[in-house]
Amino acid sequence: MTVLDRLGPEHLRAVIVGYRDALAAHRETLNRLNVYPVPDGDTGTNMSLTLESVVAELPPAGSDVDMVAICRAVAHGSLMGARGNSGVILSQVLRGLTDGLSKGESIDAATLADALAASSAAAYRAVMHPVEGTILTVIREASEAAVDRRDASLVEVLDAAAEAARDALERTPELLAVLADAGVVDAGAAGLVLFFEVLLHVAAGRPVPEPAPDTPGPTNVSGSTTPNGAGEAHSAGGPRYEVMFLLDAPDEVIDEFKSCWDGLGDSIVVVGGDGTWNCHVHTDDIGAAVEAGIRAGKPHRIEVTDLSEQVAHVACLNADAAGGPGASAADVRVSSVPVNTGVVAVAAGDGVGRILRSLGVGRVVAGGQSMNPSTAEILAAVDEVAAEEVVVLPNNKNVVAVAEQVAAVATKPVRVVPTKSVTAAFAALLGYDADADAETNARTMADAAGHVTTAEVTQAVREASTAAGPVRAGDWLGVTPEGIVAVAAGAAEAACALLDHLVDDSHELVTLVVGVDASTDGTQQITEWLDAHRPGVAVEVHDGGQPLAAWLLSIE
Repeated sequence: MTVLDRLGPEHLRAVIVGYRDALAAHRETLNRLNVYPVPDGDTGTNMSLTLESVVAELPPAGSDVDMVAICRAVAHGSLMGARGNSGVILSQVLRGLTDGLSKGESIDAATLADALAASSAAAYRAVMHPVEGTILTVIREASEAAVDRRDASLVEVLDAAAEAARDALERTPELLAVLADAGVVDAGAAGLVLFFEVLLHVAAGRPVPEPAPDTPGPTNVSGSTTPNGAGEAHSAGGPRYEVMFLLDAPDEVIDEFKSCWDGLGDSIVVVGGDGTWNCHVHTDDIGAAVEAGIRAGKPHRIEVTDLSEQVAHVACLNADAAGGPGASAADVRVSSVPVNTGVVAVAAGDGVGRILRSLGVGRVVAGGQSMNPSTAEILAAVDEVAAEEVVVLPNNKNVVAVAEQVAAVATKPVRVVPTKSVTAAFAALLGYDADADAETNARTMADAAGHVTTAEVTQAVREASTAAGPVRAGDWLGVTPEGIVAVAAGAAEAACALLDHLVDDSHELVTLVVGVDASTDGTQQITEWLDAHRPGVAVEVHDGGQPLAAWLLSIE
């Protein structure tokens, strides 16, 4: 291919799409590098999902758009879609970069070098207490190398930046003892190196490295140190929860807000500007972290992750890798952190289980529509949770009565929040406080669930007459707690009709949980329908892997 001396809007779009694809390909490799021992949902996953949100904002390929439009889409998509510590820092890298690239219709070597320097500065400003040996080191040293060669050709500048990024990655264990102890490089730094590889691919046709097979994970699964501000981190003695939210607040109050958070936890990253901010902290006090946001402005899309639950997940992965076939989490000793109130939830689908655990659920009992668990199964899960008291989320109308039987016979206090879908459980868990008692949690979680509209798309197994029209076996149905409101021959068509019925201009967010019967094209059709017909509503898509329901929906 032709070696480029300038990048146009179409080339920048190709870089962003290519970077999304590279992160997706390397996602599990990057996840295996985590050492603390848990990432906030896994570094590779967070960086990959952040880029998915960026690509979703881009104008269609082949459309007549200018550099400003591409840069604006990258900046907005990365801010609104950033996931986890690494994703938030990456969003600031991209925002700083595009701010420098948006000043002309094409990008030459000097412009790119200066934009990389601005990107590095923006990333360091976003982190409350920057730590070297992380993604920050890579962007800084790559930008310094680029600036040193800013008078050279575009590809020479990219070569210098990429070489410096690779060198910085290899030296991350020298800068961060926990990496050296675990025998790995920093996961977020490795993810950023891919960005420079993709830049060289677009500008000079260089191949993007393939993910290495069977990348070894860290040798120390217990963790020791929690780096503050860069890299996903959690140790046995560190803060238990990750709190993230978008914050609508005046720019002038952000320094005070960050200072308040500095007294509540670590790994503080706040990025954004012009009244919209993406905020991330590790803390033991969820309520105080959110209240600080309320004092500063309007927090929304609040996400809370119980990091201690992810310790067991990472240990299981490491056990599988170390022990081969037949190894299990029992082969690795991971202490269960006791809490005052734990949560047991009923659900089907590996992805749904991961989401529930990330929101603080201590035990997930397999079950749901057509496969209701027994009282004994739920009771066993209640007994296994390392908590004095327990809240149960049945997540199906047929399981509520069984859960209430558990509350009657359990040896510890148990309260039931009568959720009838897992999307209602997701909402309820935003009100969960592990330090409060079960009675208090049941009230606050029920209130949180009540603020969300839930629905699902499933397939009819027999003929019927409904308020939405006649139903034939094989039709797809849009179902709310009140009944069937949409009938269509196709799954995506039923989902769009369901959303048309439920979503109006007062809503802010639609969450789609994708089941095993859903197609990628169908999910894309739904998100495109929302973009066209409800442009003010944000969309989040999660892989649930649940049976029977092609999509579970929550609307808030």
